[in-house]
Amino acid sequence: MAKRFQSRAVGAAIALPLLVLAACQTGPAYRPRGPGETVGYTDQQITANRYRVTFSGSSGSRREQVEEFLMRRAAEVAVGAGYDYFTFDERDTDARTYYRTTFFDPEFGPSFGPYDRFDFYRPYYWSSYAFGPAWGTADVIPVTRYTAYSEIVLLTPEQARDNAKAIPAREVLARLVPPNPPA
Repeated sequence: MAKRFQSRAVGAAIALPLLVLAACQTGPAYRPRGPGETVGYTDQQITANRYRVTFSGSSGSRREQVEEFLMRRAAEVAVGAGYDYFTFDERDTDARTYYRTTFFDPEFGPSFGPYDRFDFYRPYYWSSYAFGPAWGTADVIPVTRYTAYSEIVLLTPEQARDNAKAIPAREVLARLVPPNPPA
């Protein structure tokens, strides 16, 4: 009986942090990026027909999603400024990877800070590297966040006729529909 309870407790202790991490891995939020926020779009007018546009995704965003949202925001900026076409002058996607460490002590279960469930101070809980595998195990999980940025040039229909790289803004808006906001 005690073994069954212990295995359930260990299973629950392993599942809980995984569920918490999975909840943090949501997709991108297509919205303006507010002060102090790291996810969303920004745009800035540089000249009368040139804008700098960015979209930063969350840790759960795929690179393709971030680049599609940049394209959508560029089209919205063009239509909002009264233009039907735009072209990318400069465009790039930046990938930043950081590493999350989870620590599991076989005696006390998982921990993500310096205190365990009994409020004992355990400085080795910050990392398993100081004491080695005898004290527990650590999983190092790489997390990549993407930021796509571009300068766009807004074009009139006459300018677009002569430019093979001109993109019709309204067609982009019809095809790249933003996702529904989370409930």
